[in-house]
Amino acid sequence: MTTATQPTGQRPRVVIVGSGFGGLFAAQRLKKAPVDVTLIGKTTHHLFQPLLYQVATGILSEGEIAPATREILSRQDNARVVLGEVTDIDLAARTVTSVVLGRTTVHEYDELIVAAGAGQSYFGNDQFAEYAPGMKSIDDALELRGRIFGAFELAELATDPAEIDRLLTFVVVGAGPTGVEMAGQIAELARRTLRRDFRNIDPTSARVILLDAAPKVLPPFADSLGQNAHKRLNEIGVEVQLGAMVTNVDADGIVVKDGDGHERRIHSATKIWAAGVQASALGKLLGEQSGAAVDRAGRVSVQPDLTLPGHPEVHVVGDMISLNRLPGVAQVAIQGGRFAADAVKARAAGRPTAPEFHYHDKGSMATVARFAAVADLGKLKFTGFIAWVMWLVVHIFYVVGFKSRFTTALGWAVSFLGRGRGQRTATQQQVYGRLALEELGSSFEVSKTGGRKDALVAVDATGRESA
Repeated sequence: MTTATQPTGQRPRVVIVGSGFGGLFAAQRLKKAPVDVTLIGKTTHHLFQPLLYQVATGILSEGEIAPATREILSRQDNARVVLGEVTDIDLAARTVTSVVLGRTTVHEYDELIVAAGAGQSYFGNDQFAEYAPGMKSIDDALELRGRIFGAFELAELATDPAEIDRLLTFVVVGAGPTGVEMAGQIAELARRTLRRDFRNIDPTSARVILLDAAPKVLPPFADSLGQNAHKRLNEIGVEVQLGAMVTNVDADGIVVKDGDGHERRIHSATKIWAAGVQASALGKLLGEQSGAAVDRAGRVSVQPDLTLPGHPEVHVVGDMISLNRLPGVAQVAIQGGRFAADAVKARAAGRPTAPEFHYHDKGSMATVARFAAVADLGKLKFTGFIAWVMWLVVHIFYVVGFKSRFTTALGWAVSFLGRGRGQRTATQQQVYGRLALEELGSSFEVSKTGGRKDALVAVDATGRESA
């Protein structure tokens, strides 16, 4: 175990957990502050999660929406980036423990910002994940890209009409923004991009089904916008089935229960889960140590200034917090991260901190199809092409780095002005890697990538010691 310490008498040590919107924007806000920042990320990149579905459907590459965190902060001399998954936070000792490939590091802090985000929730049915990947990481998006494009390839080889129908039926669970955007892009992929690419199948005959137990599309949006999105989805061939609760998922299909209690089965090879989120397990850990309440989604109840009860040095932001029913969107994390950073700067300078975090709602947007979107900006509602242009401008603005913005805009031009998609490459490793690693266990990763040499030598699934 390694302890990351700092000589006494030096500047305040700020540890930030998470390299998402909250963590990254907090770190950048501290650029000129007289503090030393350590950002601990589970991955080496900052993920622009709202565009993951475009990686999955071949519009963008993963690099365009996931620049290296270390590169982003390379010119910030008071910040260092550390790779590792945070497994423990000790509020009394003021330490954060992170682990990567068997190497454990303890980081001491004077100020802590926890922005670990949220993962996919299957509402207590985690077994669904085996057959219905979520949409929370680059690995998820690449796996789905392989499954989506692979379904068309396998259908081209099939001779049984029933098997072709199963392969060309795509089910998206969850009619929120992610589900709507994913369903719309799969429909356009089948009807525009791939329609001339196959000889034995007709890609335009593919079924795209959007399921949700809720009674409307885009529940967080105004009813008029949800109705507009529903209508547009139907026009591009998406079958929207509302009031349908998923009760089982397996390799060959999905079982849903309708509002009248009747259960039916949809035969489908490709299922995508875009319903529900679960906050990082660190929320529960923080709640147990501070006495703060934790809700069913794992979100911790914070003070109005985003700190934990009795711990003004600990700030929690983004999807991990339960405060005034804030939505789980990027803007909440960005504004929360900046607010927490400002509090750190104030404390370092001996000034009073702001007593309360005020979220400025900048509205919500979702694309439905090419040249069609919906935008809910409070009293102002937009649909169609105008909303789509607004969506483009906003998302380009928040993509990090000029290079990523340029290549993202180029990818959009290729896909939206033409019918091609520049990122159609998929491999077996992308499709099956997640399941294989889960089956082999974490010891396999350590043994094959060189964990700590002073630790016990791990044995992988083959029974051989790592070289």
